[in-house]
Amino acid sequence: MSRYAHPAGPRHADVLPEEHPPAPPEDLHELDPRVWPGSAQRVDGELALGGVGAAALAAEYGTPLFVLDEAEFRRRARDYKEAFGGIGADVYYAGKALLTKAVAKWVHEEGLKLDVCSGGELSVALAAGFPAADLGMHGNNKSEAELVRALEAGVGRIVVDSFDEIDRLERLAAERGLKPSVLVRVTTGVEAHTHEFVATAHDDQKFGLALSTGAAERAVRRLIDSPHIDLVGLHSHIGSQIFDTAGFEVAARRVAEFLARIHTELGVTLSELDLGGGLGIAYVPGDAPLTPKAIAENLVSIVSRECRAGGLPVPRIAVEPGRAIAGPAGVTLYRVGTVKDVEGIRTYVSVDGGMSDNIRTALYGAEYTCVLASRVSGAEPMLSRLVGKHCESGDIIVNDLYLPGDLRPGDLVAVAATGAYCYSMASNYNHLPRPAIAAVRDGASRTIVRRETEEDLLRLDEG
Repeated sequence: MSRYAHPAGPRHADVLPEEHPPAPPEDLHELDPRVWPGSAQRVDGELALGGVGAAALAAEYGTPLFVLDEAEFRRRARDYKEAFGGIGADVYYAGKALLTKAVAKWVHEEGLKLDVCSGGELSVALAAGFPAADLGMHGNNKSEAELVRALEAGVGRIVVDSFDEIDRLERLAAERGLKPSVLVRVTTGVEAHTHEFVATAHDDQKFGLALSTGAAERAVRRLIDSPHIDLVGLHSHIGSQIFDTAGFEVAARRVAEFLARIHTELGVTLSELDLGGGLGIAYVPGDAPLTPKAIAENLVSIVSRECRAGGLPVPRIAVEPGRAIAGPAGVTLYRVGTVKDVEGIRTYVSVDGGMSDNIRTALYGAEYTCVLASRVSGAEPMLSRLVGKHCESGDIIVNDLYLPGDLRPGDLVAVAATGAYCYSMASNYNHLPRPAIAAVRDGASRTIVRRETEEDLLRLDEG
């Protein structure tokens, strides 16, 4: 047995009575197609992505490194476009998941619209040449400068989130002689089955205007009466990492009832309904997300049924997948720095990144799949914890995983499904420069976001 191998038998339960780590997989080097990009494969034992080996990527771009499989990203975008476009629905890629100029261009080329939620994201989209008319803009606290930029650029849809924003937008639109198309973000009281900090449809939270308090109805009345704003529909978002459409069904019923009430009491038929995003992906082999086709069919069936019951025409539906497109297309490469055996418990594998490039484990208790990327090994599996290099005990990337017992400093490991909410939430904690993003496709790679340097950090520090 390797000195790093986890003790077998009853000792396992004795030393970890509460954590119950998973049993080791049959194959430590398997690349489950539900979790990894379609191009992921072993070539002479080494992980290759988009036809490019992990060692070559690490040598050219350094580590940590976000690797984005362009073909996988585009395929997933097309899957959503085909599934929803075929039923007359709109697909907005949620830029908050991952947005660069290259990503924005891919989204546009695949026929999707784009959702942004800040002035910075709007700047990236416009710099990439994305048509402003195909942009939607979110945000619970859009500044006056952000709204001015959105208005003057001609952003197609603005999702209003508060009465203060309605006041602000109405004034700015009137000053410019413009009439923006808006949706009201409605909180339906439906909470998806997910972590409380990413569940966004219960009433006691910062997003939207609640149905239960009458705030949503007051906002609709106010907007209908405004000569400077064109109210075109409603928006509802119920959470994140959702694996079924049960929550959408309850939310859609409540929104449809609201649409019927608007129609009956105010004589207005709103033509659009955006059901938001939050559609889940497989981070570990046990995850089982729905296909875009199944999601599209279920959502249209739900909305159609509820609208028919209310005597309403079916509005044009929109959805906002972000993670579902970008997440599985991304893989993070790390280089192992230390391998520390905590006798009788587990082995701590420290890599050259951490919570500055993946905060999701610390924030949400996220789970990930990780493999040895630079070689294969016949060593026994060792119970491990993949951790970063930051001065924080919560700097954990993968809580419980099995890696080969002969893992050593200098090895490369790869963490799957990191294309969404990793780079976009990255920080410079401990003054670590943020990693590069390299796109791979057909045996070639290119930089789409260069690695930050210490000089970049010092350039902002005026002393």
